[in-house]
Amino acid sequence: MQTETILYILLAGIIALGLSVFQYVNKTKSMSKLNMLFAFLRFITIFSVLILLINPKFTQTTFTTEKPNLVIAVDNSNSIKHLNQSEKVKTLVKTISENTELKNKFNLEFYTFGAKFQASDMLSFSEKQSNINEAFTQLSQIYKTSNAPTVLISDGNQTLGNDYEFASTTYKQPVYPIILGDTITYTDLKIQQLNVNKYAYLKNKFPVEAIVVYNGNQKVTSKFVVKQGNSVVFSKDVVFSKNNNSSLLNFSLPASRVGVSAYTATLIPIETEKNKVNNSKNFAVEVIDQKTNIAIVSSFYHPDLGSFKKSIESNERSTVSILKPNEIISKLNDFQLVILYQPNYDFKELFTLLNTENKNRFLVEGTKTDLDFLNENNKTFDHEITDQTEDYQAELNSNYTPFIIDDINYESFPPLKSNYGSVVFAVPFQTMLFKNVNGIATQEPLLATLETNGRREAVLFGENIWQWRAQSFLQTKSFQQFDDFIGKIVQYLASNKKRSRLNVDYESFYNGSGEIVIKAEFFDKNYVFDTRENLQIKITDKLSKEEKTLPLILKHNNYQVDLSRLAPSEYDFTVYSNNENLSKSGSFQILQYNVEEQFLNANVSKLQQLAKSSEGTSYFIDHTDTFINDLIKDNRYQTVQKKHNTSLPLIDWKYLLGIIAISLAAEWFLRKYNGLI
Repeated sequence: MQTETILYILLAGIIALGLSVFQYVNKTKSMSKLNMLFAFLRFITIFSVLILLINPKFTQTTFTTEKPNLVIAVDNSNSIKHLNQSEKVKTLVKTISENTELKNKFNLEFYTFGAKFQASDMLSFSEKQSNINEAFTQLSQIYKTSNAPTVLISDGNQTLGNDYEFASTTYKQPVYPIILGDTITYTDLKIQQLNVNKYAYLKNKFPVEAIVVYNGNQKVTSKFVVKQGNSVVFSKDVVFSKNNNSSLLNFSLPASRVGVSAYTATLIPIETEKNKVNNSKNFAVEVIDQKTNIAIVSSFYHPDLGSFKKSIESNERSTVSILKPNEIISKLNDFQLVILYQPNYDFKELFTLLNTENKNRFLVEGTKTDLDFLNENNKTFDHEITDQTEDYQAELNSNYTPFIIDDINYESFPPLKSNYGSVVFAVPFQTMLFKNVNGIATQEPLLATLETNGRREAVLFGENIWQWRAQSFLQTKSFQQFDDFIGKIVQYLASNKKRSRLNVDYESFYNGSGEIVIKAEFFDKNYVFDTRENLQIKITDKLSKEEKTLPLILKHNNYQVDLSRLAPSEYDFTVYSNNENLSKSGSFQILQYNVEEQFLNANVSKLQQLAKSSEGTSYFIDHTDTFINDLIKDNRYQTVQKKHNTSLPLIDWKYLLGIIAISLAAEWFLRKYNGLI
């Protein structure tokens, strides 16, 4: 407490004493016990009030002890069970959780990981993928400022995500890998990788690339066979040796019928192989009978053109041509969709032809767009001309109805640059993305779609969308989300199908190790998204004829059902509404493949490198006797005593108000009792 405050308190005591003595002693000839009591109560009241006005602050010191955290991250993927390590893992986790010395020294925190990372000690070893790097990414956020040595119980075999070997560059904690499995090298043949396009075109041939590898010392001969059903469509003999331990096979298969064609590739195993699961892989190709041709028309070059082309052509069913306005006139009918990039007077003839043919279009406006020309030749909207530009960020309209749009965090994307001014539409339209200016949401469209006179059109009021694609990659390490966003717009514009009140989004086939989610949208009769509907999906296994019905759950701006637990097979499905007679049917196939069963042993070298680079120590699961003792004796992990000083103002001490109230009440009651009032 400061000296100045102490002087104020002393002065308050003198004033309170003087006033109480002046009132009850100076006015009386004799100093009775009753007056002394009145003077004391009045002193308490006045002194307490003055103390409240001074409001001194007191420092309260408390001591706490903080134990270091011991993070136990357990691989919950299917490969642990495949390597026969599941019981050993459960025993080790139980030993750690019940060890008294560990619990006295550390706060034990248990996590599991597969494709996803979560706080839990429940082990099922049923995850179909393992992403070790994601576990370290999440832990680095949780234990950014604390001391948290990490026990990683895993076989080190990762099937998803970035390489974890150098995770210590971002995760600043010692890592103690417990290595599951052994280091014995088994003789093994396997299909390392199959590369094939997702789509093929009817009566064409599609290429297949297979990488087959051998692990062993002897010279062996095998045969690579591809079957469609029971028919062999390709085969080739392959020879391996210790030095020649891999082979690249390139071949083509015919696309003879429309629909999904499933194949099985097999590398015939040798007798001494221990793991024969990795000798076969299933793959599928969807054969279609036409390709969507899209033209991007621009009178100048811009990074957006390449971004659109890359995104659209990520779907093998689409091809893109970048043309000048005068180059497309003679071949307009070759394209199902035209993207008009920042049109100007060079587009005069093209606009006339598009309007005459009533063709679908995707118009992109930017700072180089000739608004005078656009307002004169475009009949669907009018853009106010201000000769000013503005940066607009995007905000998703969750009530957008024409088709399903996923939220890919548009709000975090860089702003698009465009012309400042209001836009007035002459026809009904649907806003997909709203403009957001300096964090303030508006009702002005940044991206809108419309349907008029049997024609579909989209308008993007901004340039530099290439930055969105780049930002999407930075956030997700993949272009897929952004490419799917552009792909859905193109698919909508390239089709003239009548709008449906029930839309279903699904793939024709799925890999057995991946996520299988079917999405649906339901609209009322005014085509407003209806969140009250109860949607169901009826699934029938074509082979076993087994049927099951599941509800679709409302999530964000669509209904979803997760079918990842379905066994590999061929399925028919029908999505229907309970309250109205609306339904949509389709079929899909789940391919047999478990990536977690492709491993024979642990990735020892990578786990040991992780331990070394993070200043930890690696242990094998069968030699963990010293593991707990090493952790307990490690002097880097000590309980820390922390001192906390808290400044407490007296005005927060509620009992002082009680003292004032009691002293005033007591004085009044005694004076009333003695007839002085």
